[in-house]
Amino acid sequence: MTLSAIDSGPTPRQLFMLKARRHPGFLAGAVILALLIFIALAAPLIAPHDPYSQSLAHRLLPPIWEHDGTWNHIFGTDALGRDYLSRIFYGARVSLVIGLCAAVGSGIIGTTLGLLGGYYGGRIDSFVTFIVSVRLALPVVLVSLAAVSMFGGKLWMVVAILSLLLWDRFAVVVRSATLQLRNREFVTAAVAMGCSTPRILIGELLPNLAGPLLVVASLEVGHAILLEAALSFLGLGVQPPTPSWGLMVAESKGMIFFDARLIALPGAAIAITVLAINLVGDGLRDLLAPEGRA
Repeated sequence: MTLSAIDSGPTPRQLFMLKARRHPGFLAGAVILALLIFIALAAPLIAPHDPYSQSLAHRLLPPIWEHDGTWNHIFGTDALGRDYLSRIFYGARVSLVIGLCAAVGSGIIGTTLGLLGGYYGGRIDSFVTFIVSVRLALPVVLVSLAAVSMFGGKLWMVVAILSLLLWDRFAVVVRSATLQLRNREFVTAAVAMGCSTPRILIGELLPNLAGPLLVVASLEVGHAILLEAALSFLGLGVQPPTPSWGLMVAESKGMIFFDARLIALPGAAIAITVLAINLVGDGLRDLLAPEGRA
């Protein structure tokens, strides 16, 4: 009997895909998130109007499901006559860009600190633990409000501030996992072969942390989107006329008793996006858990 005749069973990738197809929460979140990413990327092509174009003659037009609504403005228009569907499409770009970039930035900071603290231990680990404790003592919303009010609400500034405030979960998870992995056989073998410390951290430890990092990153994307929406609602985040879901809610708060759709539509977009990201994160946690690999 040849080796090719031996059934080695499904590969880890095939096993992951099989389990993913049987996880309804992960599938639902992945489908919604894929649709949102498509809307964000294709917004210039699928948006029916320019999201910045104003027309006071067409202000506060009703949506299609109300009386006198037209297909020309499916979600109606806002107080400045801007097409609401187009602004929601473009708002997806702002929210997803901020969420993804903030998660990447905070992931780099937290992963670096967690790796160093977990691998070296001793004083370096004590210093990392102290930095994490200081960060946890700071209220994220208040600090971000103060920072944005001082340095401005440009898109890159919001991303930088959120990156500097959302790294603690990465650091805690990576540090805990590194403490468990640093004495494993493959790390000992790499040290015996004379591999440098950066080679061990990046080439040996980091690939084994991919699962937990993906789970934390997916949850932090939703956290960053909510924080950006809160900052924009308070007037300290993304500045007008940039279409941001939080800013759209803020601009329409005076119309809540007269035209609730102006708040309900961007609010629903925020809720659906965060829900989809959390479903994907919870699904990844279940699919990548060691007890789920049997």
